[in-house]
Amino acid sequence: MIPEFIDTWQMTEPGKLIKTRIPMPTLETGDVVVEIKGCGVCHTDLSYFYMGVPTVQKPPLSLGHEISGVVIDGEEGMIGKEVIIPAVIPCGECDLCKGGRGNRCLAQKMPGNSMGIYGGFSSHIVVQSRFLCMVGNRKEIPLEHLSVIADAVTTPYQAAVRAQLGSGDLVVVVGAAGGVGSFMVQVAKGMGAKMVVGIDINSEKLKKMEDFGADATINPRGLSSKELKDKFKAIAKSAGVSANTGWKIFECTGTKPGQETALALLSFVGTLVVVGYGTDETSYMLSKLMAFDAEIIGTWGCTPDKYPAVLEMCLDGRIQLAPFVETRPMSQIEQVFDEAHHGKLNRRVILTPDFN
Repeated sequence: MIPEFIDTWQMTEPGKLIKTRIPMPTLETGDVVVEIKGCGVCHTDLSYFYMGVPTVQKPPLSLGHEISGVVIDGEEGMIGKEVIIPAVIPCGECDLCKGGRGNRCLAQKMPGNSMGIYGGFSSHIVVQSRFLCMVGNRKEIPLEHLSVIADAVTTPYQAAVRAQLGSGDLVVVVGAAGGVGSFMVQVAKGMGAKMVVGIDINSEKLKKMEDFGADATINPRGLSSKELKDKFKAIAKSAGVSANTGWKIFECTGTKPGQETALALLSFVGTLVVVGYGTDETSYMLSKLMAFDAEIIGTWGCTPDKYPAVLEMCLDGRIQLAPFVETRPMSQIEQVFDEAHHGKLNRRVILTPDFN
């Protein structure tokens, strides 16, 4: 039976959450109702909630954009299908979409942000069916775990595609122990990188990444830029590769120190991909970019057509989810937000609806 209402946790204003009910929207052509099984807590949610980063849909608004669930109404052939909902849903019709850049479609819908689509910290969500990622045989991986594919895993994959990452590449991941960075390491290794160097200030979590794709790690805490470069050069020398040419650097922290670290390591014919979001400004002498014949690339979300490839990497083991996620009941959302905001979480939390 399709419910008349959606139970949901809403941000009424930055810093305030309430549990409430909203009417089930009227379905339009192509819409389906998805019963949510899990929704990951992302740094972007915290930016809206704690830092006042504006959302397109003004509060009250249900946040949450890493969503997996089961279709329970809408197109008949879809009912019963397990799905992942893209965090960035393009229009599919504009010039950007037709040119393969639909991840930056200006008419895109983002669950937990955009007009007319509420987020995943809810019991159900209504979305267009055509961009959903069908799960199929998930090989005993819990459906709720797959929710993080919608951002934490596909965003690094899109970044790797933008960098044209391939077999034999040399990679640096700044923020390698973070929610997105830990998957960036795995994506890079899974796509054939010859060497992946992880950089992060959390020594314990960084050490863990040596079991999940990082060939070497550096904790930059307390190091000058020269000392950091010297450590990096020593690692490259021991591996028999150049420290000065061709490295592909993925900055996943969104922080000024992280960005400065990434820029310091950018060198000849290198590529820096900006993955993490932050509000601080960072300065850089652009003439270095010219002299290095290097590139700096921005990346945003991931186009839905790439989701099946990412899902396959998770199912075949190239990307491990279980060691990096944990599930908690959605009723703990306020506690989880607080712990995430203060850096107390060791894994990305997936909230599972418990409104009954």
